[in-house]
Amino acid sequence: MVVTDARQPDHPIILANQAFLQLTGYAADEVIGRNCRFLQGVGTSASVVAQIRHALDDVREITTEILNYRKDGSAFWNQLHFSPIFDDHGTLSYYFASQIDVTDFRRVQSLEASEHRLLMEVDHRAKNVLAIVDSIVRLSRSDNSAQYASSVQQRVQALSVAHLQLAETGWRDVSLRDVIVRQVERYKTKNVVISGPEIRVPAEGVQPLALLFHELASNAAVHGALFKPDGLLSVSWARTDDQVGFRLSWSERVSLSKTRGKPGFGTIMADAIVEKQLLGTLDRRWDDEGLEIIIEIPASTSPTSSIDRSKL
Repeated sequence: MVVTDARQPDHPIILANQAFLQLTGYAADEVIGRNCRFLQGVGTSASVVAQIRHALDDVREITTEILNYRKDGSAFWNQLHFSPIFDDHGTLSYYFASQIDVTDFRRVQSLEASEHRLLMEVDHRAKNVLAIVDSIVRLSRSDNSAQYASSVQQRVQALSVAHLQLAETGWRDVSLRDVIVRQVERYKTKNVVISGPEIRVPAEGVQPLALLFHELASNAAVHGALFKPDGLLSVSWARTDDQVGFRLSWSERVSLSKTRGKPGFGTIMADAIVEKQLLGTLDRRWDDEGLEIIIEIPASTSPTSSIDRSKL
């Protein structure tokens, strides 16, 4: 605590107790006769200083928190309270001021706030992934219970791989190449060529893209280029003309049956992911040499490169 003389210009300190000296690191002869503003520094809020000045002008008490500095330059959060003291005739004579170091308390508050935000984010992400798993379980189809269980398990595993990638990057952008490779590499095949410029997928786009490439790779492993020894899968991509969206080619060079059956659930799911979630387009083109799938993701939902994001 300190007491200042309100009858003298600039309210000099006339009394400072030992606790104040220990808190600030100053000796008594270094504070007596000075205004308390010597505790202010570069980080002190001008707005809080103005509040204090207005309270002095209005001769009223105030309690606030202000960033102050010790003699050694270290900062501390000061819960400052001061109030006017009047003599028997009602004349303003002194100001009493108390200081409480609330640095640790504010740090705890900050940690609690951060923890709350983290828990809210975890809750949000958990609900998202559970909603996707629920959709996978409900929409996966098979007349055979063992095949049904396997298809659900594989799709959930693809989603798990996507979450691992997000965890590795701190839920930031993920390389498009990495999203593709991790869904294709499980088939341990050498007849795959992957090429394209560096594109970063925003966190919210990793899950649907991972499921998309899982469906395409799974279909290629059962019916297409990853099934036959002489098959070749080529995956390439490039920026669209606006340099924000991207266009991807999934090309399977393999002899296909002349008659194509009814689209399976994997095909339906791939179409839905592109068109409903990513707001893009998916076009399949068959010829004598195989299948090419052209996927285009527009600017509104497409990944952005690390260079582009740095300019945001």
